[in-house]
Amino acid sequence: MTGGPVGRGPVGVALVGAGVISTQYLTALSAFPDLRVLAVADLDVERARAAAARYGVPAAGDVASVLALPEVEIVVNLTIPAAHAEVAAAALQAGKHVYGEKPLALTPSDGAKILTEAQSRGLRVGSAPDTFLGAGLQSAARALAAGVIGEPVSAVAVTQGPGPEGWHPSPEFLFQYGGGPLFDIGPYYLTALVALFGPVSRVAATARQARAERVIGSGPRAGTSFAVEVPTHVHALLDFESGPSTSATFSFDSSVPRRMIEITGTEGTLALPDPNTFDGPLLVRAFGEEEWRELPVTGTTAGRGIGVLDMARAIRGGTEHRASGELAQHVLELMSSVAVSAERHGFVGLESRAPDVRVLPEDWDPVVATLT
Repeated sequence: MTGGPVGRGPVGVALVGAGVISTQYLTALSAFPDLRVLAVADLDVERARAAAARYGVPAAGDVASVLALPEVEIVVNLTIPAAHAEVAAAALQAGKHVYGEKPLALTPSDGAKILTEAQSRGLRVGSAPDTFLGAGLQSAARALAAGVIGEPVSAVAVTQGPGPEGWHPSPEFLFQYGGGPLFDIGPYYLTALVALFGPVSRVAATARQARAERVIGSGPRAGTSFAVEVPTHVHALLDFESGPSTSATFSFDSSVPRRMIEITGTEGTLALPDPNTFDGPLLVRAFGEEEWRELPVTGTTAGRGIGVLDMARAIRGGTEHRASGELAQHVLELMSSVAVSAERHGFVGLESRAPDVRVLPEDWDPVVATLT
């Protein structure tokens, strides 16, 4: 869904949710001349005001007051996953485009409702993660297109570690429905793979939970125990329509951090950078070679929010944005299908189809104004 060109000049943006992740967005979005950060909203209005003051944002308040601002064109939804669908619906009903943190919603049916609402109003939906637009993964996409490893055959994706309760001051929501390693960290890996390979046709999975309780390790509530409601170790097999298959592991149960995607092709293997980052390194090893070779990495490393910027430029230009709601909906259905498969112990087919994701031009620059 593109819609037509709307307005001129920089695009007005408001953030809903002034929690931990908002600092990364505010830092990046405030540096992009094609965006104007106009307001911050939060259930805790004082927290919204503090965030706005810290970054020189002119307005702050509750959600309703921020959605009422006519200059706001895109609402960046940084609320907890359980509130994503509700806030997205409110933004769309207020006539705003919406770009949300991942996942798009808690369920594919709620995600579909968001897309339907946007379509009916001629509005756009975008969604994190946008790390696949960073220099590392965009360089990987160009390398695959150039045939560096021949035809992709398979991939291995692993993200594992001890879990976020050690550093996050309020980690409970990350262990509730809509969280866990699959829904919290999985979107970075799955979005990267779907952007590179296209849609997934079917999945099979197993899952388990190592501990029924976890303990907060930092902040004013350190030492507090809380219940774990979701699996904390998930292993999945993914079949892509384009041919490759992938083995993927998502775990909060390992004492050894490990983050990787390796793609094996008919002529070699490509080792991608951590898909939760925007940079390299990018390594290749052909059959017969004994050492990895580092490939050039070019593109933006501006951080979280480049998906919002790409969406804003697409609104003005009447083109497709890359971190789209349709892409996020396919990844949401993919994660939900993994969870269903782990319960049913069999393959589960997917109904949605992800759109093709165009590679960013190598000279795409977030800090050079293009909207005048």
